[in-house]
Amino acid sequence: MKGRRFYDCDLSEKLLYTAFLLLMGLGYLMALTYLYISHQGHDGEPGLSIHDIAETYYGNRSGTQLEAALRGPMAGYINPEERTIIVAWLKSGANEPEFESSVKPIIDRQCLMCHSTEAAKQFGNTPALDSFENVHKVAAVDTGLSLLTLVKLSHIHLLGIGLVLLGIGFIFCLVELRPMVKYTLILAPFIAIVADIMAWFLTKWDPVYAYTVVTSGALLGVAMAAQILISLYQIWFLKEK
Repeated sequence: MKGRRFYDCDLSEKLLYTAFLLLMGLGYLMALTYLYISHQGHDGEPGLSIHDIAETYYGNRSGTQLEAALRGPMAGYINPEERTIIVAWLKSGANEPEFESSVKPIIDRQCLMCHSTEAAKQFGNTPALDSFENVHKVAAVDTGLSLLTLVKLSHIHLLGIGLVLLGIGFIFCLVELRPMVKYTLILAPFIAIVADIMAWFLTKWDPVYAYTVVTSGALLGVAMAAQILISLYQIWFLKEK
């Protein structure tokens, strides 16, 4: 027996599905924008590259966490001259006397609005930079996101995106489409998000898996976009044969 299709839905149901799909699509675009802004520039070049993805998870093991941040996502919050002073301090051994005389005034002026101890407690992953001891913690070799952070992000993404995919997929079940194409589009985003998150941990071990992060993320986006666009079209234009 043939299941329900969008032409079986009344206007209120169509409006509900349309509003939900548009909201999820907008939310996903905002997520992509955030990922671009937060990941781009890690390699010192403008724009998002595979090297930026690799350095996010694997780190830049030839430099420190603080230097990576100053050359990457935090580059816009400090001028080149001040960044040069801090990097020179890091490369000279990151000693306390020079920190007090040269580096601390820059950090106090440019960084403490978001990197005080209070802000670190509020935002969780934000390091505090209001003392030599705290700064020295991020003056170590940059090994990328910690395992604790990856685990925390993983469960948030798996649960959150899983529920989003459930909602989109529930609506997508009403489309008129060839069965194998329909089954593939329903399963593809679930497979992609699992592969994407597994690749985070693999990239922390070997940066070559950054290509898997990009590929699985692209598959997730394409599958979600296909479900949303096909559903939106058929909600309003599909006619019963």
